[in-house]
Amino acid sequence: MKKKILIIDDKPAIGQLITLYLSTDYDFRFFSNAMDAYNWLKEGNSVDLILSDHTMPAMNGYDLLIMIKQNEFLKNIPVIFLSGEDNSNTRISLLEAGADDFILKPFNPLELKLRIKKALK
Repeated sequence: MKKKILIIDDKPAIGQLITLYLSTDYDFRFFSNAMDAYNWLKEGNSVDLILSDHTMPAMNGYDLLIMIKQNEFLKNIPVIFLSGEDNSNTRISLLEAGADDFILKPFNPLELKLRIKKALK
């Protein structure tokens, strides 16, 4: 059975691209809004990994990460961030808050696949 990855990005094209690259290995659920994704998780839906953009309207990735890590049922789900923002302070704050990895956009599909595989071990 394939592992399930939750993709959260305000740009649907990113979700489509990741799905295209990795659909033979994983199943996906996509949300363009972090709060909708969090509410979906709180309803009892499960995933093996969360792949999220950092910079999004309404709720950013940092706030989402804090909510996930404070939730007893969600806190052990690995979270990898994707961002076009190359800011070391952002990366550090996300990693300190419990993110498992951070990948810059545009990303190499093979690198993304390897980092996902590592986070799922």
